[in-house]
Amino acid sequence: MDLPTNGTDIAEFLARAIAVRTQGSSDFDLNPDYRPPAHRKLRPAAVLVPVLATKAGPRVLLTKRASGLKHHPGQIAFPGGKLDDTDADARAAALREASEEIGLPPSLVEVIGELPTHETVTGFSVTPVLGVVRAAFSPKAQLSEVAEIFDVPLAHVAATCNFSVQARRWRGNWRRYYTVPWGPYYIWGATARICRNLAEGVEAVCRK
Repeated sequence: MDLPTNGTDIAEFLARAIAVRTQGSSDFDLNPDYRPPAHRKLRPAAVLVPVLATKAGPRVLLTKRASGLKHHPGQIAFPGGKLDDTDADARAAALREASEEIGLPPSLVEVIGELPTHETVTGFSVTPVLGVVRAAFSPKAQLSEVAEIFDVPLAHVAATCNFSVQARRWRGNWRRYYTVPWGPYYIWGATARICRNLAEGVEAVCRK
C-alpha cells in the first residue's frame, strides 16, 4: 500500500478516507445473537487517533493502558475517555485526554475530522477524532493511566488483510471481535474496530 509521506498530503488523503464511511459501528456487529438492553443510555466518549507524519511514513500512535485501571487494564487503546462537562465537544475531549495521557500538546494536532461513532459493549458511544501530528514531540505517559506509548505503521492498521476475527467467552457467551496485532501488541476490540473503519476508507480511496 502506497501512502503519502508529506504531512499535507497525508492530511488530504485521510480527509478523503474518513468521508467514505458514514455509518457507525458497534461491538455487536459481529455478535448478532447478543443484543444490549433496549433503550440503554450510552455515555459519550472520545478518542484521538494521532497519525504521526514521519520521514519513514505515517504512523499511528497508541497506548497500553496501566494494569491497575478499573476498566480495560493492560489493553491497547487510543488516548481518550469520557466527555467532561468542561468539554465543548468530542474533539475537545479527545485533545484534552491526549494532552493528559501522553503529553501531546493540542496545538500540534491538525484535526482532520471524525470517524463514525462506535458503540461499545460497556455502554459508551465513542467518537474517534482523527488528527495529524507533523512536528516531533516527546510523549510523556500519565503513569496512573498509561503503561506504554508506541506507534505502528499506518499501512499496517489501514490494510484490512491484516485483520482477523477471533472470539472469547464473555459473560457466558462467545463474543467475536476484530484483531490487528503488531509485534508484541495485541490490538483488539473497539480499538481494532476503529482501525478497521479507517482501513475501509483508506482502501476505498486507494482503489480510485
